[in-house]
Amino acid sequence: MGEDALQVSQQFEVWANLVLAWVGFGTLTGLFAKAIMPGRDPGGPIATLAMGIGGSVIGCGMVTLLFEGYQVSPISPIGFVVATGGAFFILFFYRLLSGQVVDEAQPMAPKRMRLYNTRRRASTRSAHHDDY
Repeated sequence: MGEDALQVSQQFEVWANLVLAWVGFGTLTGLFAKAIMPGRDPGGPIATLAMGIGGSVIGCGMVTLLFEGYQVSPISPIGFVVATGGAFFILFFYRLLSGQVVDEAQPMAPKRMRLYNTRRRASTRSAHHDDY
């Protein structure tokens, strides 16, 4: 019975190390993707972690898909690069779907033109008001 408990303990230690490595790696890749993407960053630490882990799955999966027979270990220097690319991809599409990249509700006129039109309307109203 003692031998089984030792084996379970060793297996638990291996899994705990693996989970902690993925948490650290996912956080680093998520933070790096947020650092290179301009603008405000949505989500907190859990979203950053999930984005980093998801980015590593997407990045390493794309390398395996595009280069047949070539596999990348996610926790390696090249794995960090492709994981950051995958996290960047996730962050870009999150912003795209949430409307932070393109806002269709806003008119495409330059800000200066809108201010000019507002002032013109205000001065026209006051001129008509003086006539009465």
